[in-house]
Amino acid sequence: MKGKIGFIVLIGRRILELWKCFSASKDAPQILRKWLCTRNWMTSMERSAINLALFMLLASSMFFVVDSISAHASDVSRSDGSLSSTSIRYSQVQDDVVILVTSMGNISIELFTDMPITSSNFRNLTQYGVYNGTIFHRVVHNFVIQGGDATSKGIVVPTILDELPNKHSNVRGSVAMAKTIQPNSATSQFYINLVNNTHLDSNCSVFGQVVAGMDIVDSIGSVETYPADDGQPLTPIVINSAIVVPEYSQLILLILFAGSTFLAVMLRIRRSEL
Repeated sequence: MKGKIGFIVLIGRRILELWKCFSASKDAPQILRKWLCTRNWMTSMERSAINLALFMLLASSMFFVVDSISAHASDVSRSDGSLSSTSIRYSQVQDDVVILVTSMGNISIELFTDMPITSSNFRNLTQYGVYNGTIFHRVVHNFVIQGGDATSKGIVVPTILDELPNKHSNVRGSVAMAKTIQPNSATSQFYINLVNNTHLDSNCSVFGQVVAGMDIVDSIGSVETYPADDGQPLTPIVINSAIVVPEYSQLILLILFAGSTFLAVMLRIRRSEL
């Protein structure tokens, strides 16, 4: 997550560099026109590099779009509102981050790659929009916050297999699937640990870790709840949307960074020649 933010900052710096380069000259429009219209300002190697960068950017963008469309285009639900088990693809998760945009702030969850069934289930349900509009229906102070109940939207999610024994522990900030005491009974509900709850390791599969927004988690964990209920908050805490930030977005950011750097360098060279 920090690497992605770093790339974005660097891209911003390159764009600022370009702007400063233009604004420093009174003849900026003329410089730009000459720079773009001069036919032989690039060597064949530079032209090839630009063509390759443009192709990679286009291919990456197309891959991103096609993957997003295919996630929603498959047979998501039956006529009775339940998700078909075939629509939950246990694909390889590659350091994806899911951002929960809640009514109290954003929570970023990194999915573990060594929990393919549980992580893929959470990732795919996120892509299908199952979590959008759901609430954190259970808050137990100094224990967990729990959400993701799709039945509130009339959606029945099929159960998944447990991934036990756990490869990870229910420590503070970890994310695991909520379930009954019965094996293989997890569906869409999940919880985030407010404290270390290692006694849950033998029953609940841990599939992720909060990497940003733990202060939001703590804020949710301290809200007032109905005294006669099982931790239901007095004021609904809504997951407005859940977004998957895939690993290959780093590649796109890297291409944009390289492209903006190249343009900044070439513009400085051409400006010194004009």
